Amino acid sequence: MTNHHLSSRLSGYPDPTRILRIACQTLLLLGLCVATTHAAPLPTQPKLVLQITVDQLRGDLLPRFKNRFGPGGFRLLMDHGAWFANAHYQTANTVTCAGHAVLVTGADVGEHGIVGNDWYDRDAGHNMYCVDDPHFPVIGEPARAGTGMSPVNLTSTTVGDELVSASGGRSRVFAIAGKDRSSIVPGGHLGKAFWFSGTGGMASSHYYYDSLPPWVQDWNDRKAILRYRDKGWSLARPPETYLNRASAQNPFAHPKANTGAMFPHPLNNGGDAGLVAAIRFTPFLDELTAEFAQELIMQENLGGTGAADYLSISFSSTDYVGHSFGPNSVEAEDNLIHLDATLAGLFAFIDKSVGLRNTVIVLSADHGVDDIPEEHRAAGYMTERFGGDTLKAKLNAALRKRLGIAEDLVAAVIPPNVYLDPAKVRTLKLEVVAAENALAEELRAEPGIAYAFTRSDLQAGRIGHTPLLDSVQRAFHPKRSGDVVAIPKQLYYFDAEPDYYAATHGTPYGYDTFVPVIVLVPGMKALTSQEPVAPGQIAPTLSALLGIRSPSGCSCDPPLPHVLQP
Repeated sequence: MTNHHLSSRLSGYPDPTRILRIACQTLLLLGLCVATTHAAPLPTQPKLVLQITVDQLRGDLLPRFKNRFGPGGFRLLMDHGAWFANAHYQTANTVTCAGHAVLVTGADVGEHGIVGNDWYDRDAGHNMYCVDDPHFPVIGEPARAGTGMSPVNLTSTTVGDELVSASGGRSRVFAIAGKDRSSIVPGGHLGKAFWFSGTGGMASSHYYYDSLPPWVQDWNDRKAILRYRDKGWSLARPPETYLNRASAQNPFAHPKANTGAMFPHPLNNGGDAGLVAAIRFTPFLDELTAEFAQELIMQENLGGTGAADYLSISFSSTDYVGHSFGPNSVEAEDNLIHLDATLAGLFAFIDKSVGLRNTVIVLSADHGVDDIPEEHRAAGYMTERFGGDTLKAKLNAALRKRLGIAEDLVAAVIPPNVYLDPAKVRTLKLEVVAAENALAEELRAEPGIAYAFTRSDLQAGRIGHTPLLDSVQRAFHPKRSGDVVAIPKQLYYFDAEPDYYAATHGTPYGYDTFVPVIVLVPGMKALTSQEPVAPGQIAPTLSALLGIRSPSGCSCDPPLPHVLQP
């Protein structure tokens, strides 16, 4: 689609500026027009709201590679939407599940409940995965005893939930992703969620269905993944054209699933099971996700029932590739070139089936990412990898000596949260505050830790006020956060498995909080803004555009500037 044709299509949207101007002129004649600062919903409700999340898309990557993209994918949004190029998360837990929760609720952690991808459940005495729910077994892949998934841990409503409620159930909500948590959270409590399964198809949960819809089972039976078995991942363009070509031989990569450290990356090492594992670390997972989304739009007649429908698509390849090869790798660059083409195909399909003039599109990311620590060290920066069982053992030894006890008090280290064992604290008749303070002091002595805040101080709001400290406070949950919240020094790799991936995220620093926010609204004037905004403003923006309530936990941050203004 050329830019000229795209402009023609977009110009077909109802023009809110003209409509509001005519309305106000009419009211002036009647002496009734008054100044207002309130935003109005769209003059004509869209048929479809499409919320796209690109997992781990740091905010500088789109402008870095803009001239690598065609006109119909990322640039459709960048050139014709409201592109907020200075967007940062205001909560410190920059991980997948928590980021998706912010995007669809506009809430802080205390209200949406998602502390991280995992946390320690004090009542149960074991780790909790963010979407675990044994009451609702997964369907579409082999069942595992005692496991299941649902949005039960999400304590706020979502934009989709509010849309369904406001429409009396006529609006429908679907969420699709390469990861289970990236679809279950955006799907909310009243939608339906699908995600890439361990069998190479799409899975769901008994929370949503008694069995997979027939069209989903048919899609799975076609086994679209098999077309990649002998294809492998090769560069989409000549090697010398890549900005990141200097990193083609990447000594710091942590390749997974037998994909190899250099192009071309094979996908046929390990049979069909190996293919399913390997494809996550290629752009092809996103291709399959978009293909399934198109099937869903067609089979469910999304956008065709007279009420606004909502579709969340979370593309996961960027995260898998970035973790394994780093954001400065030629793999990361090639992945975005592939994703741009995938988005162009998706948008062209939506234009044909629903109409771009009938669709509101939002694109953002759940978090950013830091560069590989060894890259930092090679450049002369101080950094190290730490955390996990090694740190847990070290802390337990230090607390035994400090407190004169024989028990291990630290139950779990799930950065940034460090948890004491509450049963042992009670048995040893330790004061909770004293145990917290002792743990915090031991963490502050670690060379990679910049801050360590106790649960008591966070509950009382005693940690001080700077933008960074405020983001830590906004990421605190009184029940699910750790007894100490530990923030690493800048550029340090603090993780439960510090040697597993090449690069990671999860801190309150700019490289992890920085993401793009782009909104394409019918009839809206295109703009690029450097105004500081936050992804948490997306949910109230969509709510205002649709004329519905904001989600229940929404922190009342204002809608994004310019998007709602006539």
